[in-house]
Amino acid sequence: MVRAKSWHGVLVANALPYHADLSVDFDRYAEHVAWLAASGLDGITPNGSLGEYQVLTPQERTRVVETAVAAAPAGFSVIPGVAAYGAREAAGWAEAAAKAGADAVMLLPPNSYRADERAVLDHYRAVAAVGLPIVAYNNPIDTKVDLVPALLARLFDEGLIVAVKEFTGDPRRAYEIAELAPGLDVLIGSDDSVLEFAVAGAKGWVSCFTNVFPRTCAELYRACMALELDPARELYRLLHPLLRWDARSEFVQAIKLSMDMAGRYGGPCRPPRLALTPEHEAAVRHATQQALDRGCT
Repeated sequence: MVRAKSWHGVLVANALPYHADLSVDFDRYAEHVAWLAASGLDGITPNGSLGEYQVLTPQERTRVVETAVAAAPAGFSVIPGVAAYGAREAAGWAEAAAKAGADAVMLLPPNSYRADERAVLDHYRAVAAVGLPIVAYNNPIDTKVDLVPALLARLFDEGLIVAVKEFTGDPRRAYEIAELAPGLDVLIGSDDSVLEFAVAGAKGWVSCFTNVFPRTCAELYRACMALELDPARELYRLLHPLLRWDARSEFVQAIKLSMDMAGRYGGPCRPPRLALTPEHEAAVRHATQQALDRGCT
């Protein structure tokens, strides 16, 4: 499948490995980036929620992007998250991403502030001035700011964004976005909606469980995009008990546990994230083992 743009295809929202003392293991992270690329994926989106960017120091957050760019082979996109409380900080992260050699950036609305439409437009204008293409990230579950299709159309019409990672899980939005903003690429933002959004015309998937099963997730994506519905549904049903964790508060812990079980280092999380409860751990282990027993890789 030929990619026309750096944000098309299967992009990995990567987990970040820590040493036992919870310092970032940059060597292991570089190896993970290279492994994802060798597994047939198209790019990586460092410093997202799965990468626990909220608990990184500025120095760590900068080095994460630099490490990803250095480890990425030619053609493997690096599209860092540049989320921040306000536009000045977000623009600073975008400048750092440009300096490191990133292909584009992914931008939430202002964090921890229920921005109105004026504030959202101002936020995206400030970051767009840096010059890198922006993939908007619509996650009203966490931000409490909904980038509704009409607002996305305004952002696109001003030339501020090139795509949107849609995390509402509502594939109906893809059709309205296509009506109001033809040319704005929709990326699948929640793992448990990949089939529905692919049918609706998505151009890519920002995926979390690709950290665990990159080849199988790529196979699922390609079957969905080709509308090969029988094999797509079979894989989707197998993986869905895991993919649903992407929309839960404990998704980082769940994905890291699955990584450990699959022979990839997931490891611990930084506070405030705690270990999974016994009930949740058992559910993740059961679903992961089912996938492993079926040959998922």
